[in-house]
Amino acid sequence: MASRSAFILLFILSLVSEKSLASLFSSRLIHRFSDEGRASIKSPGSFPEKRSFEYYRLLTSIDSRRQRMNLGAKFQSLVPSEGSKTISPGNYFGWLHYTWIDIGTPSVSFLVALDSGSDLLWIPCNCVQCAPLSSAYYSSLATKDLNEFDPSASTTSKVFPCSHKLCESAPACESPKEQCPYTVTYASENTSSSGLLVEDVLHLAYSANASSSVKARVVVGCGEKQSGEFLKGIAPDGVMGLGPGEISVPSFLAKAGLMRNSFSMCFDEEDSGRIYFGDVGPSTQQSTRFLPYKNEFVAYFVGVEVCCVGNSCLKQSSFTTLIDSGQSFTFLPEEIYREVALEIDSHINATVKKIEGGPWEYCYETSFEPKVPAIKLKFSSNNTFVIHKPLFVLQRSEGLVQFCLPISASEEGTGGVIGQNYMAGYRIVFDRENMKLGWSASKCQEDKIAPPQEASPGSTSSPNPLPTEEQQSRTHAVSPAIAGKTPSKTSSASCCFSSMRLLSSSILVLLLVVSYM
Repeated sequence: MASRSAFILLFILSLVSEKSLASLFSSRLIHRFSDEGRASIKSPGSFPEKRSFEYYRLLTSIDSRRQRMNLGAKFQSLVPSEGSKTISPGNYFGWLHYTWIDIGTPSVSFLVALDSGSDLLWIPCNCVQCAPLSSAYYSSLATKDLNEFDPSASTTSKVFPCSHKLCESAPACESPKEQCPYTVTYASENTSSSGLLVEDVLHLAYSANASSSVKARVVVGCGEKQSGEFLKGIAPDGVMGLGPGEISVPSFLAKAGLMRNSFSMCFDEEDSGRIYFGDVGPSTQQSTRFLPYKNEFVAYFVGVEVCCVGNSCLKQSSFTTLIDSGQSFTFLPEEIYREVALEIDSHINATVKKIEGGPWEYCYETSFEPKVPAIKLKFSSNNTFVIHKPLFVLQRSEGLVQFCLPISASEEGTGGVIGQNYMAGYRIVFDRENMKLGWSASKCQEDKIAPPQEASPGSTSSPNPLPTEEQQSRTHAVSPAIAGKTPSKTSSASCCFSSMRLLSSSILVLLLVVSYM
């Protein structure tokens, strides 16, 4: 009888575990220059006119800066509870998408930038030097100022000690019981963020039940002091890194058993989108494995075996590329970029016309938008990422169409970066559990992006403990990767992004190294 009872108990526990793994949390994405984004937040400066030359110049100049920036991050982590929605504010950090998250008890809302190129979640906290947070600086938020966090006001906040394995600043601590400090320095001149790490709850909801509630314990960077470009209009309310580091939100959620170790993002052509935590994608999706660096998973690198334009495949066109949701447009290695551009150009019955103020080299003006072959990135196992619409229409006026090939050459000696522009129309899955990137066609509609299994019905749950140090040590802690951000020309918000020591010599160098492994 006892053995039978034990069997029944184990069976019930297995069902509970399976339910937990089916959990999926989501949030909707909105681009900062979209109409909805403009209505949500605006910097003191004016917006560039949508789809104007200045609009695209700003985005690509930020991408170029990001290409040159050293990548490095020390700490990071987080996710949202206010739905699958994301928005995009109006400071000149246009490649970023944002979502509202709730932290602490009672909960406090923060509009954080989403970045797959970094790991740490940080928010303005006990500010010594932070960006303006008043609604006077952010129109349409008159009744909802951006917030500053005070750990002492949260009943669930705990000191994150220097003795914890995830405290990389431990050698600088005088006592193991001391609170773990962090300082993140960026390649941009005099740009950094510093403060103390705290542990608190992140409020989530199951995507299938908006009224459900899950409280997950995560590590948060209490950003007391920002400097440099972060005081000029970048992510005033914080950043949520989605990178592979153990201190990132997806890592904490997975290790706590709240979800599968995976998340997905999609972007539609209206500059909006959605994010789902715990989503491993449909069984019909295509995929390719992530590439390791010295046996560690440090960033979302993949290896392209062949690059084709239509049915014409380029010779010696293999390269390593970073999948970066925080970059507006795409970069290819110089030689491959040149061949792709010339092949596309051969299908356009017009001469190249450099558009003044435009960010791209191959632009045209004709009476109609021509049809050109798709760009195909072929991976192993015959999986292919197809860019169906390589061209980008800038504007239509007086019977003429101005359009460009929105690709740039990478910095010399580096790999590529696949940015948001060529992710549009796809559901991109960062499957960290199986170490692979997945993709499938998607219109980014909430009812179309469902979890792989029925999501857990939600009822309020008690806070889950932070994963133990034993759980954390199952794999080697990896510092977060960082990408550079470009400030606005106004003196508005402060901001900071975690920088990663491992990649401080530049993630672009890693691209080159990984390509030869």
